[in-house]
Amino acid sequence: MTLGDTLTQLQRDGLDRLDAQMLLLMALGRNPHDRAWLIAHDDDALPTEVEAALGALTRRRLRGEPMAYLRGEQEFFGLVLKVDARVLVPRADTETLVHWALEVADSVQRHARVLDLGTGSGAIALAIKAARPELAVAATDASDPALEVARANAQRLGLAITFGAGNWLAAVVGQSFDLIVSNPPYIAAEDQHLVALTHEPRAALSSGTDGLDDIRLLVTSAPQALVPGGWLLLEHGHDQASAVRSLLEAAGFAQVGSRTDLAGIERCSGGQWPLQR
Repeated sequence: MTLGDTLTQLQRDGLDRLDAQMLLLMALGRNPHDRAWLIAHDDDALPTEVEAALGALTRRRLRGEPMAYLRGEQEFFGLVLKVDARVLVPRADTETLVHWALEVADSVQRHARVLDLGTGSGAIALAIKAARPELAVAATDASDPALEVARANAQRLGLAITFGAGNWLAAVVGQSFDLIVSNPPYIAAEDQHLVALTHEPRAALSSGTDGLDDIRLLVTSAPQALVPGGWLLLEHGHDQASAVRSLLEAAGFAQVGSRTDLAGIERCSGGQWPLQR
């Protein structure tokens, strides 16, 4: 069977063409994005020793496992991060939060102290540190397995992040920051979208009946860890911006607003803790 025949068969088995190409390249030990090579070698025979690996990858993908887990990595904000089932797959939408965080950090008169809560793979903290090496960046997570992934990513990328284990602010009691960022769980417990996300950590996805339980907690607790004039920036669901802005305003934050992602969806909301209360 040729590589072209194999691609055709994979699509008959239920894979879309892009997934089929990527899985075949991975099984061949090539860059999963090197589709040009695959097209150029369409008539090459499929090596017998590759068949078992390709079959295993195909079964995992057809069961709904994210492609990033099959690759073992995901690109985010120009960084290649190692990821597996211990952490959420970093999404491009979250880059909106990073861009806003960098703007806020640049507005601080000194080198800002930044905290990423619920860091997962370390994506947000590492992106900020890579873009602004002079910043002091800390990151926490309640999941020890997730922190293992984040620490390994930081070490591999040569980025100095201070990691702490604990639920939200529990790992940084007594410390203060100019900027707190978080991509917390925000999907409602009964949301139908969770069905398609069964391979990712449920605790990092869902938060109460309306999806806002963790955001409520962060909005009310963050001020104790913010310097006067410090900022809290949160990612949230596509239809939660108004509710999150209301929570921020009710808690006493000023300059409350939202930022849209590339699709024009309000993806993040945040506010500034007043200089005086």
